[in-house]
Amino acid sequence: MPTYAYRCRECAGTFELLRPMSESGAPAPCPEGHQDTVKLLTTVALTGSASGPAPVPAGGGGGCCGGGCCG
Repeated sequence: MPTYAYRCRECAGTFELLRPMSESGAPAPCPEGHQDTVKLLTTVALTGSASGPAPVPAGGGGGCCGGGCCG
């Protein structure tokens, strides 16, 4: 289940809730009991390791269209 971040407009506190995507837009009262909250936009950070550089696609080159027009 995804985690959604919210901010309370009354106490300025932030909090997170685990809820199904189908309930992401549902009202979320803050832990202090206030009802005036907004959902925050969050970013996803992916971590990991690479064993080497990314492979070059078949056909060559790179660029926005495989290198044919981008030089």
